[in-house]
Amino acid sequence: MPRPDMNNLQSSGSRANPAAVDAPATGAYAGDLSPQEAWNLLRREPAAILVDCRSPAEWTFVGLPDLSSLGKRVVCVPWQSWSGTVGAPMAPNPQFAADLGRAQVGPDEPVIFLCRSGGRSKAAAVAMTAQGYRHCYNLAGGFEGPHDPAKHRGGVAGWKAAGLPWAQE
Repeated sequence: MPRPDMNNLQSSGSRANPAAVDAPATGAYAGDLSPQEAWNLLRREPAAILVDCRSPAEWTFVGLPDLSSLGKRVVCVPWQSWSGTVGAPMAPNPQFAADLGRAQVGPDEPVIFLCRSGGRSKAAAVAMTAQGYRHCYNLAGGFEGPHDPAKHRGGVAGWKAAGLPWAQE
């Protein structure tokens, strides 16, 4: 199966087709990918990068996607940080774009952003598209997805619920 031309991905707004070869990504960001679509893109496209934009506490205590079977690593750059004050809002990371650059994430590679449930990663995809990154995707459902009826995450949607590889310290 031929690899998609990542310089000519079509934007559909809500559900991007990583195999499309129409117009370059336009609009707010390239679109949302399901966990399986993201995995397939990471597997198929050598330049594709997964950026986990959750917090260091989430990486440590909740876990990280495991891309070792693809010969890749997750790039961890927090989109926001917690002040340490209970009830205080998360503060944006003013160095997010610079941190991506230091992590060798370039504007021409397909970049899939992942957070807990898809909110922060969508904001990161939109922001980085505005900064000139051409192929920014949001991983719909994030790492853990929404709450189930018992108010637990990880079983309804997202990377973990899709049964994709992950590891926890």
